[in-house]
Amino acid sequence: MITPSKDTDSTVVGTTLSGYQLLADPLQNKGTAFTEAERDMFGLHGLLPPTIGSLEEQVSRRLQALRDFETDLERYAFLRDLQDTNETLYYALLAQNVEELLPIVYTPTVGAGCQQFSRLFRKPRGLFLSIPLKDRIDQILANPHFDRVEAIVVTDGERILGLGDQGAGGMGIPIGKLALYTACGGLHPATTLPIILDVGTDNPDCLADPLYVGWRNERVRGQEYDDFVEAFVTAVVRRWPHVLLQWEDFAKNNATRLLERYRDRLSTFNDDVQGTAAVATGTLLSAINITGVPLIEQRIAVLGAGSAGCGIASLILKAMVDAGLAEGEAARRFCMVDRDGLLVEGMPGIAPFQKPFLQSKVALAGWTLDHPDKITLLDVVRNAKPTVLIGVSGQPGAFSQPVVRAMAEHNAKPVIFPLSNPTSRAEATPEEIELWTEGRAVLGTGSPFPPITRDGAKFKVDQTNNSYIFPGIGLGVIAVKARRITDTMLMAAAKALAGVSPARTNPHRNLLPPVSELRNVAVTVALAVALQARKEGLTQDFMTDQIEAAIRAKIWTPRYLPYRARS
Repeated sequence: MITPSKDTDSTVVGTTLSGYQLLADPLQNKGTAFTEAERDMFGLHGLLPPTIGSLEEQVSRRLQALRDFETDLERYAFLRDLQDTNETLYYALLAQNVEELLPIVYTPTVGAGCQQFSRLFRKPRGLFLSIPLKDRIDQILANPHFDRVEAIVVTDGERILGLGDQGAGGMGIPIGKLALYTACGGLHPATTLPIILDVGTDNPDCLADPLYVGWRNERVRGQEYDDFVEAFVTAVVRRWPHVLLQWEDFAKNNATRLLERYRDRLSTFNDDVQGTAAVATGTLLSAINITGVPLIEQRIAVLGAGSAGCGIASLILKAMVDAGLAEGEAARRFCMVDRDGLLVEGMPGIAPFQKPFLQSKVALAGWTLDHPDKITLLDVVRNAKPTVLIGVSGQPGAFSQPVVRAMAEHNAKPVIFPLSNPTSRAEATPEEIELWTEGRAVLGTGSPFPPITRDGAKFKVDQTNNSYIFPGIGLGVIAVKARRITDTMLMAAAKALAGVSPARTNPHRNLLPPVSELRNVAVTVALAVALQARKEGLTQDFMTDQIEAAIRAKIWTPRYLPYRARS
């Protein structure tokens, strides 16, 4: 472990490691940047080339090497190896080139990284908690290496992006998310912990793969699954009472259920349900600056009525109520479309979180349908005439030309958000939407796409990605040790994001700040979340300047500090 030296100022750190052990520790390794004095002190002469470099030179060298690879998957593997070798260098490289590297560290390339996880596996990172280890979780978490943990991202690997069950390969998601917590939110990497709850997999390719690194068992469900999750959460709360726990890529049947079970026991949220909702709501509030249609007049169609889609609808509904619309009237403005078509009263298999958004049969009596046995997305667009179309279905091409053209027929500026990840799962491409709406659409995508041509010039497509939201939520919650994460705190995050929209001052500009500004966005979101936590009595009664100072104190900047040997 690396700790501040007590006999010097806080910019000098002490370590008990030396030689190869020091070079092998990714949190302490400085590579060629170890000074002559440090090489003397820690026995590094001969283990490193003689030239002493700087962090800036190392970043330049690694960036050049990264760009020389032919594929993004090769770049992903290169960056993962760098992260496991020298974290300061890794985060300096990422923070200085976040717009270029975000699509490699996270979506869309992380999807391929999860699919190839077993083949790319080099060095353990985080914790692999499998069902056979249920009775050892406390013992595993007790390792002093984890003493500084403040943020955990956990998945069970069942619904990885739009790719489905990836088993232990899903570990790539917590690793990637926490990399963004550090690069964009400023959390020190030693305070972050990725975890996979390995309850098996129903992916036949994983089970048949001789190189698969996960627990070779069909996915455990039911009471045994619930007992394992309970043992995990109980152990986490016992080990870290103030920890932030973020749930990632759990299947529809578990995501909302687990969130509701545990949200009053610790600071926890589900990024697929609530983070996606916050960024979609914030981006929609920004879009109003361009369309001129007030929030209470919006009509919203969502393709994908699972936990993410209904999470988005729930938060937008709350925003409508805040704006003065009655809750019942707000709910009627949503059309939720799933694989069986529009969700309507009386349909079988409706989940509890879907019930607020069921359309009544009376309201549909006058609709003209292509097929009377199923109300399709195209039927919804033609009859309900939504002003906003959001996709979280994971179905590429689902926003077909007829659907998009129908949106454009009754909207001067249709708001269209194909949010499914990775890029290959997007409901439509920006180029298609731009063509089919004759350049009138207000666009936001979940994954990065190349710029489109609009009015003869290149126009960058807004990436309506959770990276605009969750780093700031985590930073704010951790800074003030908020005891819970509420829907109103998420609403505060959404409104804070809308507050920094470039379109507020110029409707011809983008909905969201550039990706290069993500760290500044995180600080803005963090302050809004922390202030809301104070308002709700979920933290100490800090003064505002104390909250601002606490947030600044949590922001780590990757740089090399001088070392001193400790006995």
